Amino acid sequence: MNIQSKLAILADAAKYDASCASSGTVERNSRAGKGVGSTSGGMGICHSYAPDGRCISLLKILLTNFCLFDCAYCINRSSSPVARARFKPEEVVKLTLDFYKRNYIEGLFLSSGIIQSADYTMEQLVEVARSLREDYDFRGYIHLKTIPEAAPELLALAGRYADRLSINIELPQDQSLVLLAPEKNAGTIRQSMGVLKNGIDEYKDNKKSAKAIKSLTPAAGGSRFNHAGPVRRRAKVPIYAPAGQSTQMIVGADSSNDKAILTTAKGLYQGFQMRRVYYSAYSPIQHASKALPAMSPPLMREHRLYQADWLLRFYGFSVQEIAGGATRPNGMLDLDIDPKLAWALANRQLFPININRAPKEQLLRIPGIGAVGAQRIINARRFKVLRFDDLVKCKISVKKVAPFVETLDFNPHLNTLDSHNLRQQLMVSNNKWAPEQLGLF
Repeated sequence: MNIQSKLAILADAAKYDASCASSGTVERNSRAGKGVGSTSGGMGICHSYAPDGRCISLLKILLTNFCLFDCAYCINRSSSPVARARFKPEEVVKLTLDFYKRNYIEGLFLSSGIIQSADYTMEQLVEVARSLREDYDFRGYIHLKTIPEAAPELLALAGRYADRLSINIELPQDQSLVLLAPEKNAGTIRQSMGVLKNGIDEYKDNKKSAKAIKSLTPAAGGSRFNHAGPVRRRAKVPIYAPAGQSTQMIVGADSSNDKAILTTAKGLYQGFQMRRVYYSAYSPIQHASKALPAMSPPLMREHRLYQADWLLRFYGFSVQEIAGGATRPNGMLDLDIDPKLAWALANRQLFPININRAPKEQLLRIPGIGAVGAQRIINARRFKVLRFDDLVKCKISVKKVAPFVETLDFNPHLNTLDSHNLRQQLMVSNNKWAPEQLGLF
């Protein structure tokens, strides 16, 4: 099979992997004429927008879609009747360099089915990253999807060459993994995540120590001696996955509700310091198990989970507030409105919030006000007492926030927050409400 045919199969097989976006790594470049590629100051890669507005991409492929495992939800499972292919490590290296030099990509995302053994597969993945870094001085971004059953020594090697590592948690609940992927073990997956976390923590600690030592050494160009004797040259801190680790879970393949999914995600953020948890809506596959649903979940569910995930990480909400209790008694997120608005409508007794007196944590809970908007309000009220029109100057949508805020010259109508039609009014004002056709009977 030629390279082009392999690429067609293995690039298509990798499209189900969502955990390829990046949000930071160390800065590398080849401006001095050494090496190939750059990470452009640690910006993200692969179908995401960097802080400077660039949309950046990477070569996203599998090393092979042959696999010993037979996970019911996976298109590449051993019993799946799909076309198979396998790259040699040197073929992936050549493809990456060729694509990079043609300006097609800015990095590599590499995953694989498991062949022969977990260790053998991991060795092959590491060899690709090693060859790119050591043989060709490749300075672009590398994300390796690691095999949880592989030896810790191989995971350590992967962290030495890759910017980001990831291990799929697969499904939200351990019992679902037992049912749909019995060859995988939730304990082993978490143990490997712990190995990656320890390596990343050690790298960060060493980096901090090196920075502290650097601040104590004489400036460049100064004396090579201090009062204690000659200044020793500092050893370079060995790199270990500077962009951290991420994971991915499939949504809709089992019966887990959104509350269970977010609870698992929260545990992964806290326990393993994940940079990101990615949610991938289940896609029905050929000859699927009867244990799997016949249809995929609505993509809006995936979108709402990402919104809820953001609220958990940056807005101080808890899982219970977003997907439990009075907000969502069934544990499922509202697909029609975003999770913060749903929470606000279920907790109207907490509003209106005074824009001039509320702390930042409270401002962040107002629908329509994000982290940037909250900071603009705090900056503006240092100089004056804010009126309603001042919110426009803070670039905040007054249509969204009007029912939930009060200012020096504005109070929402007494009946507004108690209105049964408030949800509908907000959806209409945000162009998110469409009238439904009534049934005949």
